[in-house]
Parts: sequence; C-alpha cells; structure tokens
Amino acid sequence: MGKWMKLSLCAIASLCVMTMMSCATVDTSVSSYAEERGQTSYGEDRAQIEDLQARYMFALDFSDPDAYVSTFTEDGILDIIGMKWQGREAIREIFERMPSEGEENAAAEEAEGPYPATGRHNITNIVVKIDGDTAVGRAYWFHYGNDNPERKAVLNSYGYYEDEMVKVNGEWLFSKRVIYNEQMAEWIGSTENPSW
Repeated sequence: MGKWMKLSLCAIASLCVMTMMSCATVDTSVSSYAEERGQTSYGEDRAQIEDLQARYMFALDFSDPDAYVSTFTEDGILDIIGMKWQGREAIREIFERMPSEGEENAAAEEAEGPYPATGRHNITNIVVKIDGDTAVGRAYWFHYGNDNPERKAVLNSYGYYEDEMVKVNGEWLFSKRVIYNEQMAEWIGSTENPSW
C-alpha cells in the first residue's frame, strides 16, 4: 500500500473511533463520596434552604398557618426583637392572631380602591453557612403593598433575617428565626454587618 493510502485509512479509522465515542452512552449520574453515604451537596442543601425561605414567605402572604408553622422545627423559635414564641403551637397562636391582609383591608376596600389591596414579601441577598445538618443564614427581606386608592405598588417595609436551621428527616427547617424590621425603632438590628 502506498503512503497516502495508509494515512487515509488511519484518518478514517480515527474518525470512526471518535464518532463511536461521541455516540456512546455516558453515565451522567453524579456519584460522589457524599451521595454514597446519603449526604447532600452544598448546592442541594442551599437550594432546599432557599425553598424553605420561599415557602415561609408564601405562607405568610397567603395567611396559611399550617404551611407557616411547618417551616419551623417542633421546638422552633420565632423572635421579633423583644417578642419570642417557641414551639409550633405558640407560633401558630401568634400567627392566627395576626390580621390577614383581607381583614386589615376590609374596611379600606369598601371605602377606597377598585379591588382588594394585597402585599407580598420578598427575600434577597441570602448568605448561608452549612455545617452537616445545621446551618445559619442571613437575608434581606422587603415588602411591597398596594394599600392605597390607586392600588399602586409601594415598597413599604424592609429588614433582615438571622436564621438558624436544622435538617430533620432530610428536610431543612428553622430552629430559630429572628426578624429585624428597619421601619420600627424597637425592631431595628445592629449597625454592624450581620453577615460574615
């Protein structure tokens, strides 16, 4: 065989091998030391913690006491500077005593505005430190509402959370949530950076 023929056959064989390799089934599952021992990665834990924080906000905004207390451990603490409730039942009691948006705005609805006023809590700037089945977190929160005759959205409250969380039966829950509200003098947090 000639020199060019050998080179051509080598090139064709190489292309065939590369094509077969690119078409081969690849195991894309993640097999890590942590997963083999039933543990989760930082990313998975963080995603579950962010989900916990969002579920808390939805429960708060839609006046859902069952969902709200389910974000806390059985002996969890809700601390609004100077006021503290411990355990799901105590947290439920205070939550159920809070006026819902509908109750707060019932009189205002009839007197002013084309439809019921609402408000939504949001969370941002989330920092989390995870150590096994425990975690601490800090995050800003803010509240938009439209409790005005034109029903225009207004940023009307903000603050930050200091959270302690624990993983119970594979689910992250708040063991303690401290709420600082920068709109109320007695609930304002430290002037020091609350993060690390």
